[in-house]
Amino acid sequence: MEFLSGGFLFIIIVVGMFLFMSLKVLNEYERGVVFRLGRIIGAKGPGLIILVPIIDRMTRVDMRTVTMDVPPQDVITRDNVTIKVNAVVYFRVVEPNRAVVEVENYLMATSKLSQTTLRSVLGQVELDELLASRENINHRLQGILDSQTGPWGVKVSNVEVKQIDLPLEMQRAMAKQAEAERERRAKIIASEGEMQASQKLAEAAHVMNSEPLTLQLRYLQTLREMANDRATATVIIPFPMEMMRAFTGNTSK
Repeated sequence: MEFLSGGFLFIIIVVGMFLFMSLKVLNEYERGVVFRLGRIIGAKGPGLIILVPIIDRMTRVDMRTVTMDVPPQDVITRDNVTIKVNAVVYFRVVEPNRAVVEVENYLMATSKLSQTTLRSVLGQVELDELLASRENINHRLQGILDSQTGPWGVKVSNVEVKQIDLPLEMQRAMAKQAEAERERRAKIIASEGEMQASQKLAEAAHVMNSEPLTLQLRYLQTLREMANDRATATVIIPFPMEMMRAFTGNTSK
């Protein structure tokens, strides 16, 4: 009797172990690539899946988007400027079977490929283009990486160049260039203002020449402004007799 009870307990333990080995639960964002006797039979999940103990082997694959920082890379641009650039790559697995079978470690492979591609692409552009057209360079990087990781079942959705570190000498040169550009724009704006002012003065002179009374009114307005500015001072200004004749209507000399 004791032998039967001991055997029954052994059977229960064995069955429990087999169930533990055969039943797997995968999250919504996971897939399980199942190998049976070394041959792939496909990806399963999410939810509860059943494996044949000892015969089946499962590899979990995360289907969520991965945000990977590309370490700073030393790059020599086409115009021979040495810079240090880092980036961030967004990718995810779209075909779990390929991600497991076609590459040993798709995370490491994508990281190494991102570093070499970053150096290669940025080495073909000039510094001004890199600073001014970063969006276009991001698209180029994304296209190249996506085409090369496609056979691995990995989709690169976006690449962003994060930071560009310039040498100190280049930073000083660019600061001087920016200052010179600001001075040039200031001079252009000042010259345009003088041109507009001269045009307005010419128009005013033309009006005053055609209407002498406007000149006299302007003279009186100037006197008033000077009196307001110097309330405690005495200002002596000669008053032309021609203006008196204009007010009195006497045009005789």
